[in-house]
Amino acid sequence: MPTYQLYYWPVLQGRGEYVRVLFEDAGIDYVDVAREPTSEGGGVPGLLAVLNDGVGGVVPYAPPFVVVDGELVWQTANVLQFVARREGLLPDDAYVQARLHQLQLTVADVVSEVHDTHHPISSGLYYEDQKEEALRATQQFIDERIPKFFRHFELNLAQNDAGPGFVGDAMTYVDLSVWQTLEGLTAAFPKAVAKLLPDHPKLAALRIAVNERPRLAAYVASERRLPFNEDGIFRPYPELDLSVTP
Repeated sequence: MPTYQLYYWPVLQGRGEYVRVLFEDAGIDYVDVAREPTSEGGGVPGLLAVLNDGVGGVVPYAPPFVVVDGELVWQTANVLQFVARREGLLPDDAYVQARLHQLQLTVADVVSEVHDTHHPISSGLYYEDQKEEALRATQQFIDERIPKFFRHFELNLAQNDAGPGFVGDAMTYVDLSVWQTLEGLTAAFPKAVAKLLPDHPKLAALRIAVNERPRLAAYVASERRLPFNEDGIFRPYPELDLSVTP
């Protein structure tokens, strides 16, 4: 089978990590293009070339995107669904597929709101230019939004008696994405997650189950798994590590 080419920024996890996690867990061959040598068409110049010019008449708005069989697919949730379907990792039932996709779109909502905690005024401004507003936005996110997202995922997990994930007894890309989100939230807001997650046992059990998956565990332990950092989405700013308001 042709190897997937993944295009994402080389120094951070960001949204591209959701795609990497699926590739790694499923053992799917891929090339992380921007981490390849510039002399071989990689690096940021290689990413920008496709970002600006597209492939086969398709021009993406932003990374991550993948190219396979000469075709380009972008938007994180769309990429994940496309890869899962192409690799036989989706149930055949169209309604189940739709349920998984809508859960993935909810993950995208979480990611967007996390980004806004440290960029509440504008993504065009540095964090240092909006620190006071970021503190207020983060407290609101921790008090109101994380509990709502956790409750939503917990209720959906409770509908499945066959396994620790959202659908059936096999892990899906959505299970992996919720795990990645939990890891990110823990990196950015460890006090809040430590307080809230014990009240959501299904979500906590999903996290444990994904942690035990051999391929993914090997990836997490490797140098290829970049740490969460202050250039990504889940930024571990100590001053934003707030507790839930009593």
